[in-house]
Amino acid sequence: MIEQLIKQFVVFFVVIEPLSLVPIFGALTRGGSVRYRRKMAFKAVTLSTAILIVFAVVGGYLLSALGIAVDAFKIGGGLLLFMIAVDMVFARQSGLRSTTVREQEEAQYREDISVFPLAFPLIAGPGALATVLLMVGEVRGDFTAFMGMLAVLMSVILIALVLLLTTPYVMRVVGRSGADVISRLLGVVLAALAVQYVTDGIRGTFGI
Repeated sequence: MIEQLIKQFVVFFVVIEPLSLVPIFGALTRGGSVRYRRKMAFKAVTLSTAILIVFAVVGGYLLSALGIAVDAFKIGGGLLLFMIAVDMVFARQSGLRSTTVREQEEAQYREDISVFPLAFPLIAGPGALATVLLMVGEVRGDFTAFMGMLAVLMSVILIALVLLLTTPYVMRVVGRSGADVISRLLGVVLAALAVQYVTDGIRGTFGI
C-alpha cells in the first residue's frame, strides 16, 4: 500500500510539476498586488482540484461507457505521458503541459487568469487528467485505495498552492534555470514510468 502511494505521489508530482508553475504564475501576475496573486492562486487551485476530483469519480464510468479497457488506456495514457516526458527533458513548450504562445498572449490581457490558463491547462491539463484515469483504473473496486489516491493528489495540489503563494521567494532561490534543471530530471523519471504503463498495458491486453 505504501509503495503504491509513493508511486502515485511521484507520478502526480512529475505530471503536475508544481515547481514549473512558479515562473509562469510570476509572469502572469507581474505587477499585481499580493492580494491579487493570493486570490488567483487559491481560485486556480480550487477549480483544478474540482476538475481532477470529478474526473477521478466519473473517470471509471466514462471508460466503461466508451467501452475502453483499462489496459488499452494504460497504453494510450502511457504514450501521452511519454510525450510529456520528452517535452520536459528537452525543455520544450507544448500544449500538453503548458500554454501555447497564442494562449500566453491571450492570458496577458486577462484580469482573471485563475481559470485559464492556470487551472486549465497548467494544473489540470491533459497529462494530469490522463494520469487520474490511469490511477483510477489501478485502484478500481478498492475504496480505501481510491481514497488514498485522492489524498496523494490533494497533497500534490497543496504543494502547488504553497509554491504559488511563495512565488517571489521561490524564484529568488531556484530561478528559471533551476526550475528547468529539475524539470529535466523529473522528465527522465516520468519517461520510465510511462514506458512501464505501456508495458503493463501490452501484457494485460495480450495476456503475456
